[in-house]
Amino acid sequence: MAQLVVLTGAPGSGKSTLARLLVDERPLALLLDLDKLRAQLGDWRSEPTAAGIRTRRLALAAARAQLELGGDVVVPQFLRRPELIEQFRDLAREVGASFVLVALVSSASEAAERFRARAVSADANHRDAAHLQDTPGAATIEELYVDMLAMLAGFPETVYVESVPDDVAGTFAALREVTGGPS
Repeated sequence: MAQLVVLTGAPGSGKSTLARLLVDERPLALLLDLDKLRAQLGDWRSEPTAAGIRTRRLALAAARAQLELGGDVVVPQFLRRPELIEQFRDLAREVGASFVLVALVSSASEAAERFRARAVSADANHRDAAHLQDTPGAATIEELYVDMLAMLAGFPETVYVESVPDDVAGTFAALREVTGGPS
């Protein structure tokens, strides 16, 4: 049975790294990174809200196609609103795939520290996150982290995995345990 894994956590929690490791051990699995997908839209920065909406629609369509082909999908995405989780969960149900919602957790201060440490990163996703964080009125990383946890409380199926700084192997082992390994 195909599996749809939504991997959420604060920026810098290791979502992208862990998602890549998870996909690498699952033949023909799809790593569906919404930040990279959004970056494929022309001049998305001029209309970030519209770009976000379009990206989510494209991601759901791609996930549907992959799941219908019998392939796993791993979505690393920092989420604060329940709608996208609900849409992915409903999609998995519609196509007969299993759904796993995993939250990488540490603490609000750890999340903020990791985000600040990425400020000098050459990674385009990191620069884009910093751009969005610099938007006037943007909430702090600590506030975003608390909001994420509050939102996830409404999803009893959420599995929490501690994201341990500098222990990718240990964190990945815990993630593999809750996702059941390759399908």
